[in-house]
Amino acid sequence: MYRAQEIGVAVGGRLLLEGASVDIRPGHVTVLIGPNGAGKSTLFKVLAGERRPQRGVVTLDSADLAGLRPAQLARLRAVLPQSVHVAFPFTVEEVAGIGAAPGRDMAARVQRALARVELAGLAGHSYDPLSGGEKQRVQLARALVQLEGGEGAGYLLLDEPTASLDLAQQLLVLRLIRDLAAEGVGVLAVLHDLNLAAMVADEIVALKQGRVAARGTPADVLTDARIAELYGVSVRMGWAPPTPFVLPQAASRT
Repeated sequence: MYRAQEIGVAVGGRLLLEGASVDIRPGHVTVLIGPNGAGKSTLFKVLAGERRPQRGVVTLDSADLAGLRPAQLARLRAVLPQSVHVAFPFTVEEVAGIGAAPGRDMAARVQRALARVELAGLAGHSYDPLSGGEKQRVQLARALVQLEGGEGAGYLLLDEPTASLDLAQQLLVLRLIRDLAAEGVGVLAVLHDLNLAAMVADEIVALKQGRVAARGTPADVLTDARIAELYGVSVRMGWAPPTPFVLPQAASRT
């Protein structure tokens, strides 16, 4: 299990996280939600090992994340941040291959990952002219290559993975996340779209002002009262089995 326990982060006297805890279980999709400034990105960076908390601890399969070398960590978890800048004129397959551990099957792993994100036909194309959504999917392929070359099923951390994607590609990514969980990967995703969160999550963890305000299944967390508390808007949740959904046009400020 990948676990953050009682995480506290403050910068310049401003509290970003206080007592925040989250578990990422193998074969399980956990989604972080919350308004802007709730602490989602900070908690994501703490989980990824990019930021050290002042309080609390992050463990990965019972090992303190702070004690793992970068090479060890790379074999256990892959990270897809909101944006990645590529400074050199690489091809699509070269960017995807950055996540590959050395091995004779490296090219095959890259091709499999590109096929899973529906970009196999662009393998030899230059990365730079791609659209934002295509670049996002190439970076997702890079993470998949890294996971396949790691130890066990591993863990995947995704920060707004659907932000620059059209509807068809959003659904592609959601299906891929569920497929990965079925393969034993532990997935954590930060999502703003509550309907997408409801579709993909086994557990939703809601943050507000740096604290965990709620956790549970989508049905437990995505209620009229909870959405009003988190976002300051009045909504009436609908149901399209098996998940709840939010109708934005029905929302009003509380």
